[in-house]
Amino acid sequence: MLNDEELLRYSRQILLKQVDVAGQLRLKNSKVLIVGLGGLGSPVALYLAAAGVGELYLADFDTLDVSNLQRQIVHDTAALGVLKVQSAQMRLQSLNPHIELQTVSEKLTPENLPALLQAVDLVVDCTDNFTIRSQLNAACFAAQKVLVSGAAIRGEGQVSVYDPNNVQSPCYHCVFGDGEEEGLTCSEAGVLGPLVGLIGSLQALEVLKMIANFGEPLIGRLLLVDALSSRFRELKVRRDPQCKVCGVRHG
Repeated sequence: MLNDEELLRYSRQILLKQVDVAGQLRLKNSKVLIVGLGGLGSPVALYLAAAGVGELYLADFDTLDVSNLQRQIVHDTAALGVLKVQSAQMRLQSLNPHIELQTVSEKLTPENLPALLQAVDLVVDCTDNFTIRSQLNAACFAAQKVLVSGAAIRGEGQVSVYDPNNVQSPCYHCVFGDGEEEGLTCSEAGVLGPLVGLIGSLQALEVLKMIANFGEPLIGRLLLVDALSSRFRELKVRRDPQCKVCGVRHG
């Protein structure tokens, strides 16, 4: 149930017929893992906490550096040198004391991911490393957990949703294959702060849609954002029947 304070806090959201009290209760009863508390993870964490997602698992092994503050808005200058999960936890708890927060400060690996995924309903990939994204994708499909994926670099970004429970949904590997083991990161190529804010906000929106069951999630669609020209494009992406990650299980 929602108490009186929660009904007031989330009233603007509950007023939406697509959400209503039933959708808000689904948010309250959900558990979401956010992997990466940087440029993408900051708006994701802030908006999911504000929206009343009941329990957030915050995963990041890094500490806050001054160069992060240009875009990682969940943190502030006073937290320099502090673990990002601790900095984010303090900010989110002050934003919404009704939610529960769990922190994971060790590196995620194929060995420790399965147990962690059993504790959550959905995963948000806010990392900037292809290897980690691929490991997350494989673990999510093995555990049948929805993966909301986002990426941004320089002035371009992308968002998509991969749902192992939807036989029409591709996985991350279907779309991007083996890729490159080590591509450029924001620290090497640069990125616009408002761009990661936009991509992270879109990821948070997709999470709310999947949990509260409204709208049309980005399943089978890759949304591309060109911040320099303020243009959006959408690509239809299909499941690869021969995919080494999801092809056999869906075959």
